[in-house]
Amino acid sequence: MSTDSSSIDPVEKLLRSARDEAIDDEFHVTGVMMQYYEVCERELWFVSRHIEIDRDNVAVVRGTQVDDSAYEGKRRNVSIDGTIAIDVLDDGRVMEVKPSSSLVDPAKLQLCYYLWYLDRIVGVEREGVLAHPTERRRETVELTDERVEWVEESIRGVHRVVTSDTPPPAEEKPFCESCAYHDFCWSC
Repeated sequence: MSTDSSSIDPVEKLLRSARDEAIDDEFHVTGVMMQYYEVCERELWFVSRHIEIDRDNVAVVRGTQVDDSAYEGKRRNVSIDGTIAIDVLDDGRVMEVKPSSSLVDPAKLQLCYYLWYLDRIVGVEREGVLAHPTERRRETVELTDERVEWVEESIRGVHRVVTSDTPPPAEEKPFCESCAYHDFCWSC
């Protein structure tokens, strides 16, 4: 028997969906969705509709190359529930690799979401590492109460964006020029 989930808080809806509890409309959030929510809600809306980005975009290619080559042999990829894909260092810490620290808050939110998901869904507490190998920088990230609140508010924000019938309006940001959706957003 399913439960009407229209009045359920999005955080609770996500938890129920991840635990395979029967609800009318499942709700899943990926780490990339959390990052896009922090960077650009319009980009998140496009991703939620499977509107594919330009994979040949210089920024996308660079990020993929850095992610593929950094910490080779010291980390392994772990997929959980087909929802999140994390890199785990050989010492058990969860790692998020980014090509630069220019968008550190979105990367940190993504990593905190992974730590939150592991804690709330899998029942495993882990420490995280945010790495910027091209800058030779690493930062330890712990899931504090403040970060739990940030993650849960962001989950609610993701839900608001992805359930909207229309995309948020285009909003000029400093990094729009390098965004893989740039032409899509600004050609209309």
